[in-house]
Amino acid sequence: FVFYCTLEGPGRKKQERAFTTDFIMSDSEEYEYEYDDDQDEEMDNAFEYSDEEEEADDGEIQLENEYYNAKGLRETDLGEAAAAFEKVIELDREGGNENGQWSYKALKQLVKLYLRAGDTNEILRHYNRMLTCIAQGNISPNSVEKGVNGMLDRVSSLLQGNSLSKVEDAQKLASQVYECTVKLFDPKGNGSVPNDRLWFKTNLKYGQLLYETNETTKLSALLRDLKTTQSQGPESSFTSSTSTSSSSSSSTHLMEIYALQIQLYSRQKDNKKLREVFNRAMAVRGGIPHPRTIALIQEFGGKMHMAAKEYEAAGKTFFQAFKSYDEAGDPNRLRCLKYLVMASMLHASTINPFDSQEARPYRDDPQIVAMTNLVQAFHSNDIQAFEKILRENQGRIMHDDFVREHIHELLRTIRRQVLCRLISPYTRISLQAIAKELNDIPVSDVESLLVGLILDGKLDGEIDQLEGILLKKQVTSSDSQAKQEQLCESLDQIASALEGFSNYCSAGRLKDNSRHMRGMAH
Repeated sequence: FVFYCTLEGPGRKKQERAFTTDFIMSDSEEYEYEYDDDQDEEMDNAFEYSDEEEEADDGEIQLENEYYNAKGLRETDLGEAAAAFEKVIELDREGGNENGQWSYKALKQLVKLYLRAGDTNEILRHYNRMLTCIAQGNISPNSVEKGVNGMLDRVSSLLQGNSLSKVEDAQKLASQVYECTVKLFDPKGNGSVPNDRLWFKTNLKYGQLLYETNETTKLSALLRDLKTTQSQGPESSFTSSTSTSSSSSSSTHLMEIYALQIQLYSRQKDNKKLREVFNRAMAVRGGIPHPRTIALIQEFGGKMHMAAKEYEAAGKTFFQAFKSYDEAGDPNRLRCLKYLVMASMLHASTINPFDSQEARPYRDDPQIVAMTNLVQAFHSNDIQAFEKILRENQGRIMHDDFVREHIHELLRTIRRQVLCRLISPYTRISLQAIAKELNDIPVSDVESLLVGLILDGKLDGEIDQLEGILLKKQVTSSDSQAKQEQLCESLDQIASALEGFSNYCSAGRLKDNSRHMRGMAH
């Protein structure tokens, strides 16, 4: 919708200004408000007057009205709207203000139009025109940052497409957009419009794209560039308050770099470097990184602990990642909750993760209920129910590559638990009987489980493979008596040592007292 209002001010004539408000009707006939990232800037400037402004410029008013009329055409006809914005640019040029603020605004709208249409060639062409306008025009830094950040966020949102072909096209477009943006705002003297914040933010987005497209060589080079620039901050020249602010910003940026680094090393399976970076990230103090950044670092830290079979540490780290994702309102919290449950079971913990205050609200979530039932079966040592839940929830549990990678170890853990409980009352038991109790697994798997228990010192016995039985060693009375005698002998030695020490101390005290008495007599 387009609406007009008449503005008056002291010493200025009446002028009519147009404003647009965009409403889009969805298929369900509900209205949604579409936010325009330059709308707040327009409204801020709408009622500002300058003492020097005696009379409004007719050309400026015409440009403004043409611009808002063009915005009003966006929902009706894409071609007409594009032509109208081109007219705004032409009028700005004819007025001797090439690459002025109205040209910049019109170019932003053209990029948005073609983003909506999905025309990658036109998106890139008009985005490059917008960057040229920034480089050659007189656009305020605030407008530049708002405009470019808005474009980067819109381009990033394209990467969430559904079909593979659309995602590939979006990745190619995003790569080109990030490259030309980084080149323009390079703060190291190579960019025509140096801007640290825009350069850093664009590089982070570009780095994430390189990670997703598995271009590890380019990502490694980008990370080196980011770390080099980060380490060259002129902190020594700042005042105390500015230095504090700079230090906080530096810590925040450092955490974002570490998050990207950790993803790279995880992809490369370089657990040594991953552990080094994770420990450095956890030691960073100051700064206010986004909870999502912290959650990402903690999630990959948990995966690192899982790879090293440090299940207790993995559970604690996944729990912190879950809380950080929850704080950010990120749906990835459910994924981390699954990892937490899995780490808890692999650690053979008796504590149910869903008993915590933070996790309890999600125990009945459709994506989590399968894991909830899995934990209950695990703590009940119900191997039949455990495997049945896995079979019936293939989509919800096994679709995750990380979960699928550890399912075999999880099954082995619950089988070991059930096996220990099963053989405890027996001195000899058939391997075939054990296999049947463990849901008819192969006898070779039973042998593997028993060998593991024997090597871990949790079972004192031997396997008779010819007869197919387990023979548990019994503790005889003579063995028991020998152990008791050994214990008594050890206790006697300790008592003798304590008695000798006590006598030594007593002799020392008597000697000191004798010297003291002789001194008094003299």
